[in-house]
Amino acid sequence: MQNRGGFFHELRRRNVFRMAGLYVVAAWLIIQISGTVLPMLDAPAWIPRTLLFLLALGFVPALIFSWVFELTPEGLRREGDVPAGQSIMSETGQRMNHMIIAALVLALAFFGFDKFVLAPKREAALVTSAHDEAAKQATTTPSAPAATDKSIAVLPLANAGGNKDEQFFSDGLSENLIIALSQFEGLTVIGRNSAFQFRDSKDDSRTIGEKLGVATLLEGSVQHAGDVVRVSAELINAANGHTLWSERYDRPYKDLFALQDDITKQVATALKAKLLTGNSLPAQSDRPGSGSLEAYTAFLQGRFYAARFNEADERQAIEQFTAATRLDPSYALAWAELSRTATGTAARYLEGEPAQKAYAQAREAATTALALAPELAAAHGALGFLHLTADFDWAGAEAEYRRALQLAPNDGKAKFDLGELLAARGTPDRAADLTRQALATDPLNGRWHTFLSLYLSALGQQDEAKQAVLEAIALQPGASAFHQQLALIEVLRGDAKAALAAAQQEPPGPWQGIALALAQQIGGDSAAADEALKRVIEQNAELVSYQIAELYALRNDADKTFEWLDRAWASRDPGIEYLLTDPLILRFREDPRFAAFCKKVGLPATTTAKSMDVAVTRTNKS
Repeated sequence: MQNRGGFFHELRRRNVFRMAGLYVVAAWLIIQISGTVLPMLDAPAWIPRTLLFLLALGFVPALIFSWVFELTPEGLRREGDVPAGQSIMSETGQRMNHMIIAALVLALAFFGFDKFVLAPKREAALVTSAHDEAAKQATTTPSAPAATDKSIAVLPLANAGGNKDEQFFSDGLSENLIIALSQFEGLTVIGRNSAFQFRDSKDDSRTIGEKLGVATLLEGSVQHAGDVVRVSAELINAANGHTLWSERYDRPYKDLFALQDDITKQVATALKAKLLTGNSLPAQSDRPGSGSLEAYTAFLQGRFYAARFNEADERQAIEQFTAATRLDPSYALAWAELSRTATGTAARYLEGEPAQKAYAQAREAATTALALAPELAAAHGALGFLHLTADFDWAGAEAEYRRALQLAPNDGKAKFDLGELLAARGTPDRAADLTRQALATDPLNGRWHTFLSLYLSALGQQDEAKQAVLEAIALQPGASAFHQQLALIEVLRGDAKAALAAAQQEPPGPWQGIALALAQQIGGDSAAADEALKRVIEQNAELVSYQIAELYALRNDADKTFEWLDRAWASRDPGIEYLLTDPLILRFREDPRFAAFCKKVGLPATTTAKSMDVAVTRTNKS
């Protein structure tokens, strides 16, 4: 005990305790001040963490320093080298006491200043920021429909195996559940596009439920290991995060379809949902009729690539769908998806003979799908897409789209497709209604929000149209043509400055040139307007003939407008689809050439859309 007392006496004599107290108080004061000052300077988050680490790291060395060294009038010396008669440790200790008191006073002063002066200002700033953010969210965040009790989103099942090459399998199983649950009466099921945006999301169940407008979430994981499939599934109340049902499965891969049926049945039972009934509503399924798992695997890989929406992946998708049809020639859905993907590839990326070959492949695949499964909604949808895109067969496309929706009344894609066709045939009001219905099952689909914007703009509802396209941009800021649509709306509103700002946000490419040209036509600079139009014609005349006609319509040049419309029809420009929803072209609806052109392309000369007589600051023809 004497040695222990001697040790503590030595700690006090060498001012180790005082050093500890001074260090702790000073460190606390430094941390508090930095916590206030650094955010004001927009300092990176790592700086305060590093400062805290360094202060903690320095505590023990400071105590060792106090033990080993003594401050003397001659400077720092090792404690053992200072004769007892020359030591001034007691005086140093008194000075350290004064320093500790001074640091404590400063700490208390800062504490009071922070509590009664800085804190109220921070709270006021936070309230203002919260109000600003709420206002911003009100204008940029897509609004989801209110959740009903019978509504569900199947979140992408986690790929528990960790092998990226198996991602298609977990995604495929998730999509199978979406398709299967869509067969139940009164059950709102969110589509793949919106649900899959929450892959690896950090949002809680309440937030996801609110964004998607659903009451329940289905989540879990999948592991495909050799001949075994392991699935963990959990049905969650989105509002409170409570588990309504959960199950783990460990099944042979050969029993995959039975496993999918078990999960679907148990989820539907938990939600008290009943299957749709009636002879006119056959079940829609993504499985091959033969039960071939090899063909199904190839099909899932095709769906995986097709969902990426770029040329290279779409070609991969075509290869996988083709492989599925080779493995099972009776696989109607694989034929249907092959047709739709080939049509989209031809329309987006190909011209001339390559495009015609792709359309021919799409036509053969669609015809085969319908011969195999006349009541498959996807087959009718694929043929309708081909009629619309390749053939400009408006009546044929409408008939196929209507049949698809009749066979799959809960399918948002079928509603969107029919809406797009009805808009092309001059009823954007009906198209807007169907698109809103489609968005109820896919609220985060940026492309659909953009089409809704187009229809609302055609109806003269520019404020609502702007809100819809802003929602699309919030979802997909870098998507092509979204900012171009916003620029067009601002042109129709007569706001040249806002139109130019929107156009400048359009990603580089043909649509940016079109957006800039639209904005500059009303900007008051005739030379800039002429140059912008000239640039579009020189760079993309064959690709955007229809949009060039729009630019001339904006310039109030009827002759050039109809000249370029004829060129657009000669090249079968897909833009022809927007003729009867285009406020710019419709300014010439009373011109006899308009009715004649509509007759030539097979469209009615009447439409519920409105023409907008935009006030252009220059009207000279060029």
